[in-house]
Amino acid sequence: MPFAMSDTAKRFVQTQLARTQIEIGGSRPWDVQVHNESLYGRVLSQGTLGLGESYMDGWWDAEALDQFLFKLIQANIQDNFPKDLALIGSVLKGKLLNMQRRRVTEVGEKHYDIGNDLYAAMLDKRMIYSCGYWQNASDLDAAQEAKLDLICRKVGLEPGMRILDIGSGWGGFLQFAAERYGVSGVGVTVSKEQAALANERTAHLPVETKLLDYQALDGQFDRIISIGMFEHVGYKNYRAYFEKAARLLVPDGLMLLHTIGGHSSTSHGDPWSEKYIFPNGMLPSIAQIGKATESLFVIEDWHNFGADYDTTLMAWHERFVAAWPQLKDQYDERFYRMWRYYLNVFAALFRARNISLWQVVLSPHGVPGGYTSVR
Repeated sequence: MPFAMSDTAKRFVQTQLARTQIEIGGSRPWDVQVHNESLYGRVLSQGTLGLGESYMDGWWDAEALDQFLFKLIQANIQDNFPKDLALIGSVLKGKLLNMQRRRVTEVGEKHYDIGNDLYAAMLDKRMIYSCGYWQNASDLDAAQEAKLDLICRKVGLEPGMRILDIGSGWGGFLQFAAERYGVSGVGVTVSKEQAALANERTAHLPVETKLLDYQALDGQFDRIISIGMFEHVGYKNYRAYFEKAARLLVPDGLMLLHTIGGHSSTSHGDPWSEKYIFPNGMLPSIAQIGKATESLFVIEDWHNFGADYDTTLMAWHERFVAAWPQLKDQYDERFYRMWRYYLNVFAALFRARNISLWQVVLSPHGVPGGYTSVR
């Protein structure tokens, strides 16, 4: 058997779960129901990869998956598990290779190109695939519109400006900025499906989405926006990313970086997420961003609203589950469980405040007289 059941593995897992108030076979929404006793050995030997894959395989369930995962994360249960081969492999790959530049288009092909039908069903009407701003919003559409307007106000968009959106997705920000603020602009993405739909949706506006790696860009822009793309850049490329942005931005321009961030500096991602959701993805730290922007930019503002990502992800999850009857002919049951696990585990991470969502405003030489923060 590949995951031999052992009393030792089961006892270890039970001991760890006891610290989280999760019961095996319990009746509360966050309790875990085990369908395959080999689960314990698999999780002990394969860590987060084994936990995620075993859920995909139907080896366990929890009625409230987000609450179960939140309790595990909040208790830092992973710290008590031995280092597994998948994690060691992820660390070594991150140290020895530069996968983000060797396979620039991989995340587009494996994640963003899997089907516009899926994303249209799950996301808001503009198909914004990043954290909403829920301060005064009661639904997903309003939260995403508030986030887009917040960005526009933070960088002081004015009619006639030319903007660049690095990692522009389905063109939602460009469309919003052009319609509401009278700007023109260019977006870049490595996803064929995103580029095609973005250009179809914005054909009537002075904006264009290019299927292009950001390092191949030329020109000058009054403002640069990057929303939910920096997580794909890789720590070895952070400096080159900001050097490129500095060359593309006019001397008195502003840049806004919207990114998920980690609370410690790392050189790799999570093995399950890397394999199934975001190939070669990793989260930057404050220290890594600070080092990468030295002598290139003045950091004018740093806004953390990571708790809002929990609400956003659970809204996506609700819409995904509701749309599944219409989607299931294109995707199988294992995909359904994978996607639910993805949305719930990230919601749990933000709920536990293990990761954050940052909006950072940057200027090449400092705003004369000082920058006024916008919230």
